[in-house]
Amino acid sequence: MDLKRLRTFVTVAEHGTVSKAAAVLNITQPALSRQIGSLELEFGFELFERSGRRVLLTPHGEQLLADCRGLLTRAAALSERAQALRRGDIKALKVAASALTIEVLFPTFLHFHAERMPGVRLGFVEATAAEHLNVLERGEAHVAINVINTVPMDDNRFARYALPPFQMLAASARSLPIEERDADIRQLCELPLLLLSPSHATRMVFDAACQLASVKPNIFGESASPRALLQMAEAGHGIAVVPSILQRDLGRLRLRRVTYRGDPLLLKLAVLWDRQRMLPRHAQAFADLLAEHIRDLFPAARRSAEKLALVR
Repeated sequence: MDLKRLRTFVTVAEHGTVSKAAAVLNITQPALSRQIGSLELEFGFELFERSGRRVLLTPHGEQLLADCRGLLTRAAALSERAQALRRGDIKALKVAASALTIEVLFPTFLHFHAERMPGVRLGFVEATAAEHLNVLERGEAHVAINVINTVPMDDNRFARYALPPFQMLAASARSLPIEERDADIRQLCELPLLLLSPSHATRMVFDAACQLASVKPNIFGESASPRALLQMAEAGHGIAVVPSILQRDLGRLRLRRVTYRGDPLLLKLAVLWDRQRMLPRHAQAFADLLAEHIRDLFPAARRSAEKLALVR
């Protein structure tokens, strides 16, 4: 079976048009169509049907797509392993992370890592929490840093290294007459809330907690920018629900932990990787150093990790 034709099939399925897929693969459209035709001839059935300018998977094509992706992943993993054996090891590590994680952690962590692992070059790929597993499957990053509370994950396919967790905080203007240290999510949802966009990991965890508590939040506004929410909260327009990783931006606000039945809502961070792909030997050191760096920068995260360890 020709892996090139399988890759062509997967690319067309992912992009929805022959022209886009041909551009991605850097081949002509007639050549791409011939590859798909040869694959359909080999399988004995059609893989696509046309709908205007787009092509849609047939039922048979839909059933084959996941298998073809898996076969390509395993072939890429074999190639990566052979290259690693030939070189002795991979001396680069590419990390997928959210924009907020990159902005807050990476400027200082890159120096911290370089001092302790001078022979390893770190690179990063920005991706939302929902995209991380796909990024790992496609081999676009060796590892990902993700909040795993609400990410459905096949433990047989993906491995994880737990990092110190962060807390979810309710940030409001200091002028508001609030005395409680904690903000129970059921009471919090009655107030005007400033929430991160639904693609943000913090929002996913918050929405899951609301569903568990059977409450509907009173949303005053949403934004992909946590700092925009903090500025709105400081101006007295509502209460911003943000992760404690933003500790340097929270000094002018009144902060409370978001809780449910007395327990704080934690954002459980982890380093993830695809078990089917070749993982560089220094990836373990990366995870250890990142955990150490978080504990040094965020004492609250260290205390939360210690409490979780005691519970276990």
